[in-house]
Amino acid sequence: MSKLTLSMIVKNESQRYLVHALSKHRDWIDEAVIIDDGSTDDTVAICQELLSGIPLHVIQNTESRFSNEVQLRKQQWEATIQSNPEWILNLDADEIMDDQFANQVRPLIDHCEQDAIYFRLYDMWNETSYREDAYWSAHHTYRPFLLRYKPNFGYLWRETPQHCGRFPATIQMFTYLCHAARVKHYGWAKPEDRKAKYERYMKLDPNAQYGWKEQYESILDVDPQLVKWEE
Repeated sequence: MSKLTLSMIVKNESQRYLVHALSKHRDWIDEAVIIDDGSTDDTVAICQELLSGIPLHVIQNTESRFSNEVQLRKQQWEATIQSNPEWILNLDADEIMDDQFANQVRPLIDHCEQDAIYFRLYDMWNETSYREDAYWSAHHTYRPFLLRYKPNFGYLWRETPQHCGRFPATIQMFTYLCHAARVKHYGWAKPEDRKAKYERYMKLDPNAQYGWKEQYESILDVDPQLVKWEE
């Protein structure tokens, strides 16, 4: 049976979606590697409690590294591969696999001939609906979340301080499978979170050097087009 390692970055998640995410995923993961990026709340304690009984490696940064995301993602990667993983599932603390995946994941990784598994990510704009318009259409594209670790492969990163990707860029050379399971991304689901993210992008990437200026501006749209989520 293949070993599945959950890899995650967290920061001040106790009042957000961490409890939901870990409760949803813990039944079918074998190990977890979590980078705590300078939390000042009880995020780490939540991880330890909810993942009790599962091998857990928590690395705590005394200061946040998110202003240079590629360094944080490299830290996450290095900590994860030190755990000797077979398959790595890289999810953020506000990303949750849909209900069907719990019954699909084990036969998927035990018998998959490809080295990467791609899913579609849906940007939830509230608890029940995702956004879909010219600026928010990520769910039309498959992207890697689940990866077979190959120790002797040359892993290189997209060296940008923002939007560097959750995996090294060279995994694009891996054979891959596009899977029907979907990822629900709740990072935009609350007005206060959207406002905080907008302000963060304005601070870290004011000229949209690494992102899309019009998309940044659309974050605060008061009446965006939403589509109801259905399992």
